[in-house]
Amino acid sequence: MTAHDATTHALRKTSTTLADGRELIYYDDTEPYVSGGATRDLVDTRALSPSMSQSQMRFDVLTGEWIVIAAQRMDRTFLPPADASPLAPSRPDRPATEIPAADYDVVVFENRFPSLSETAAQQTLPTEVDGESLWPLAPGTGRCEVICFASDPDASFVSLELSRVRTIIDVWADRTAALSAIPGVQQVFCFENRGKEIGVTLTHPHGQIYAYPYLPPRTDALMRQSRKHFESTGRVLLADVLAAELRSGRRIVVDAEHWVAYVPAASRWPVEVHLAPRRDVADLVELNDAERDELAGVYRDLLRGVDAFFEGVDEVPYISAWHQAPVGADRELGRLHLQLFSMMRSPGRMKFLAGSESAMGAWVNDTTPERIADRLREVLG
Repeated sequence: MTAHDATTHALRKTSTTLADGRELIYYDDTEPYVSGGATRDLVDTRALSPSMSQSQMRFDVLTGEWIVIAAQRMDRTFLPPADASPLAPSRPDRPATEIPAADYDVVVFENRFPSLSETAAQQTLPTEVDGESLWPLAPGTGRCEVICFASDPDASFVSLELSRVRTIIDVWADRTAALSAIPGVQQVFCFENRGKEIGVTLTHPHGQIYAYPYLPPRTDALMRQSRKHFESTGRVLLADVLAAELRSGRRIVVDAEHWVAYVPAASRWPVEVHLAPRRDVADLVELNDAERDELAGVYRDLLRGVDAFFEGVDEVPYISAWHQAPVGADRELGRLHLQLFSMMRSPGRMKFLAGSESAMGAWVNDTTPERIADRLREVLG
């Protein structure tokens, strides 16, 4: 167990192993745990078979993309009642959950139904599907983690105290550092899905962290564009995008000391805002204490702004996606930024990815970036 002290924050980290061998980590920011006056329950009493992933990756020669095949996810838990959530604390009068303690602050653990897992490397797989060189095949290695933001099943990220948001930022950074060190990992992705409308299967306040053994398509495309931009200008593309948005000012939503939020000039979603540090920062690990302190408030305010975007809608479904630089090659061309978006286009109506988007990848937005920015400025005051 170790304690980490920031300028305004203290955090205690305690690691244990679940009954099936998966790792679980408590991150405490309250007493008596943060000072070590008390310890968390580390014993998982469930009778579980050893965790083993059958995930594999198949290469799509038509697009140049890896497709993860994770058939074990078909049987994952789907929308249980709040008192039966596997993300709730383990209480004496209820069946044991994924978290042995009767209470917790923030917890991270390996997903029981992962898309990617280090144990997938233990499979015996051929290198090609059906012996055809057109279809390369590989184990679905990497790691998928769940991060529980609070023990209260009725909480949401926007309801958290700023000190808890600050803890979560530190946890994201800590996990990014740890997962980036896994051999073969090329990118770490921290994200939150919220809302049944986008397929959330557990309503307990939580997010996820993926460690990919390849560059996901969006990052791959961004790196291609960034290389071309650097070769022609000698500058980092994402830094130039931020500078251009600041010069325009038309779509700026938040203009703070360390952070800038803006609606991108070519936004795709009915509600979309990006958040970027002023300083060139590759990932969450590189943020200093002042940047993390300010981010806690700015980020929570943006989430509240999204919730207030549509009149008569209390909780807007959203995806909050932290894009970080690749772990290896082209890291110097990457730049940390948040993409926060919702597929809700009006109260009760969602944007579905139909023919043009899903089949052809040709995006059509139903509103303008400027209107999105105007509304976000209005609700953020």
